[in-house]
Amino acid sequence: MASKISVSPFWNLPISTQKTQTFPQFPLVQQFPSSSRVFSSKLKTNSYRSISVSAAVTEESQTASPPSSAPASSSKVVLVVGGSGGVGQIVVASLLNRNVKLRLILRDPEKATTLFGEQDEEKLQVWKGDTRSSTGIDPSVFEGVTHVICCTGTTAFPSRRWDGDNTPERVDWDGVRNLVSALPKSLKRIVLVSSIGVTKFNELPWSIMNLFGVLKYKKMGEDFVRNSGLPFTIIRAGRLTDGPYTSYDLNTLLQATAGERRAVLIGQGDKLVGEVSRLVVAEACIQALDIDFTEGQTYEINSIPGDGPGTDTLKWQELFRASHNN
Repeated sequence: MASKISVSPFWNLPISTQKTQTFPQFPLVQQFPSSSRVFSSKLKTNSYRSISVSAAVTEESQTASPPSSAPASSSKVVLVVGGSGGVGQIVVASLLNRNVKLRLILRDPEKATTLFGEQDEEKLQVWKGDTRSSTGIDPSVFEGVTHVICCTGTTAFPSRRWDGDNTPERVDWDGVRNLVSALPKSLKRIVLVSSIGVTKFNELPWSIMNLFGVLKYKKMGEDFVRNSGLPFTIIRAGRLTDGPYTSYDLNTLLQATAGERRAVLIGQGDKLVGEVSRLVVAEACIQALDIDFTEGQTYEINSIPGDGPGTDTLKWQELFRASHNN
C-alpha cells in the first residue's frame, strides 16, 4: 500500500519575494517502491487535526481564519499530481479552502507538512509515488478519485531541477503517459497543464525554448491525453509569473496576489503569446473541472491588466465560451 500521512502546520515561515520565472519550474516526484508503510509526520497514527481557511485563491489578498473542523465535501475527490509545484500549491490550497476532498502524489509525502499544514485525512491524503515510472504509482491511490489535475513540469533548459532524471522527456512525456495509462475509465475529468507554443516548437522563437525538447514533449503528453478516451481539458499556460513560492503555508498561499494583472484572456488554436499568473492557471484548472462544455477542449490562457473573474464560475464560463467564437 502507498503511504498516507497527516501533516502539521508551520505558520510563520518567510515568504519568497520572487515574482516571475522565465520558464515553468515545478518540483517533480521521484521513483519510490510501490509498497511502503503508512506513517504520519509525527510517526504516530490517527494524529490528525482539521484546519480551514476563510478565503479562496483570488487576485486580492485575504486573511485566513482560525482552525476549524468543517467536514470535507463528499461529492468529489480530486487527485492533484504536481501539488508541490508553483501552480500545484495554489490548486491544493484553493481546493482545501473549498472543502474538496484531495489526494496528492508526492516523492516526499512529508513535504506536504510545510506546504499545507496539518489536515484531517478525511480532507487530504498524501501518497508516495513517481509518475515517471510505469510501476511508480500504487493503483489504490485512484480508488474513488473522480477528477484529476496534473500540473507537473520541469525547467525548459538544463538546471538543478533536472537532477535525478527530471528532464522534459521524463516529466512531460513519460510522466504524463504513465499517469494517464493508470487512470480509471470512470474518471469524470482530467485537467492537464501544458504550455503555449507547443504546436510551433520548430518555429522561432519557440524553437529556442524547445532546444531541449520541452514543448515537443508537452505536445506528446497532450496528444496522449486526447487519445486516451478519458474526458479531458488542457490548459496551455503562458510564461508563468507570481511564485513559485519557497516558504509558505496555507495562509501565505491564500493571500497571494496577481497585482494589476488580474484579468484573464483565454484563446484557442495556440495563438496567444504572453504571461500568466500561476494564480490564474490554478483557478482555470479548478473551474474547468465542472464546466461541462470545456470537456475535450484545449485553451491558451494569459493574464492582462484589469479586474479578473476571481472565483466566479459564471465569469469563467463566459471566458471559456467566448474563446470558442474566436
